[in-house]
Amino acid sequence: MPRSLDGWIKLLDGVRLPVPASAHEKVRRALGDNRRSLRDIADLTQESPALALSLLREANASANLLSSPAESLETALTRLGLKRAETLLNRLPAVAEDEIPQALRQLQLISQHAAQQANGLFASRLARLWQEIHWCSLLFLSPLWPLLASHPELFATWEKRVLGDGEPAARVERELLGVPLLRLCQALAEHWKLPDWIIQGYRLLSEDRRLLVQALHIARDNEHPLHQQQQLDANPVLGRWLTQPGNTVLLANGLAVSAHAGWAEHHSLRWQRLTGLFMKMPLDGLQQQVHQHAAQSGRLHARDDLWHPAEALLWPWNQHRLRRGPVTAPAPTPAALEDWRRQCAELIRAPSPFTNVVQLSACARDALTSGGMRRVLVLLADRNHSRLLAQQQAGLPKEAGGLQLDPCQSQVLQRLLAQPGQLRLGPDNMAQFSALLPGQLKSLFPGHHLMLRSIALNGRVAMLVVADQDGAPFAEISLRAFAKTAQCIERALASFARRGR
Repeated sequence: MPRSLDGWIKLLDGVRLPVPASAHEKVRRALGDNRRSLRDIADLTQESPALALSLLREANASANLLSSPAESLETALTRLGLKRAETLLNRLPAVAEDEIPQALRQLQLISQHAAQQANGLFASRLARLWQEIHWCSLLFLSPLWPLLASHPELFATWEKRVLGDGEPAARVERELLGVPLLRLCQALAEHWKLPDWIIQGYRLLSEDRRLLVQALHIARDNEHPLHQQQQLDANPVLGRWLTQPGNTVLLANGLAVSAHAGWAEHHSLRWQRLTGLFMKMPLDGLQQQVHQHAAQSGRLHARDDLWHPAEALLWPWNQHRLRRGPVTAPAPTPAALEDWRRQCAELIRAPSPFTNVVQLSACARDALTSGGMRRVLVLLADRNHSRLLAQQQAGLPKEAGGLQLDPCQSQVLQRLLAQPGQLRLGPDNMAQFSALLPGQLKSLFPGHHLMLRSIALNGRVAMLVVADQDGAPFAEISLRAFAKTAQCIERALASFARRGR
């Protein structure tokens, strides 16, 4: 991955975002139907934020120096024309929704939640600007979409370390990307000529936070609106800035992103207070509206495999979705250990009880899970060590079953295939080795703790086992069980190779 701002812009500028096939077909038909208005086409495009971004980028890229950036999709469609918009649509990859990286779909869901908050809170108050408010809110996080399309593992790592473990975001982003995330978003927004409200929001967050900090300080005194107004009157520069309609985009996304972490988090409360100051509303009244709009967004946009903050509105207020701190994974139960012993005995039985490698690897998978591993992937190496093919998996998404890895693209895999060995990843060495692992593998195993073990047959590596305990620190008994299971798998491979002799 790049480590510089210019490198990231060059890489992300060339990423073609995938579009759900269903949304792609609906918009394609609408573009060819002369009975459809631009408003109808724009509304249909909302089902695919990636398509909306592509159309807006294309319209602004072709605008001359005298033209201001298109602030809404209707304006973008007018500039492009329907024929050119259809040509652009046909260049975008149309795929099944479940084939789009989960991290990308999760972030786009947050963007849709932000647009819902913007519509509900601000669009009726600023009716003349409702399109700008809606589309800028939906696309505010769009500079991150190509990042997660190409490196989806980054989202789970950032979420776990920053939102879950409370690590400083700046330090985590420097480790993962080499550059501050907000600075990258601002640079991409400027490069793509996104609407000014989006660029202003990132500029405020990354370069000029003085006004924001002052406003947040006043917003804390939400129970005394008269005193708040007196403070704003005493600072006319801050008062004028606070009334700018472009702030609605930043507020809506602040509410949506902070709610993703938790409604009771101090970040969420801070954005709620600031929004209440902007709208001159008491905190309890604003919270009621924000929760209603979140529930509406959940009804419209929620998916079974994605997280929507509306779900947490039913939980106890102090409950957190993300586990905090390095809590050690639970040890396997006595019943699970008994099952582990039975599976290991089956592996080392002679002569080999297995008629094919699939049966052997399935027994190995079951032994690893009984020993305490929550997520397991067993990969077989081909004769030339040019490919690793997933043979068995447990606790992983269904797409893990068809995973193929090219060892040439990973120094870690090359070392593990050169000779049998083991690599244990933890917080002390994760940053060192994370960039050397395939992105597909990291996206399947988000977290700070991971085991990789290569297993040989007659001195040549034949199998690679990847396992963890949902990214949590390993239980000591599970580590011992993992090591013993690897020895049993090695004996099982040797016994299987001798069968029939």
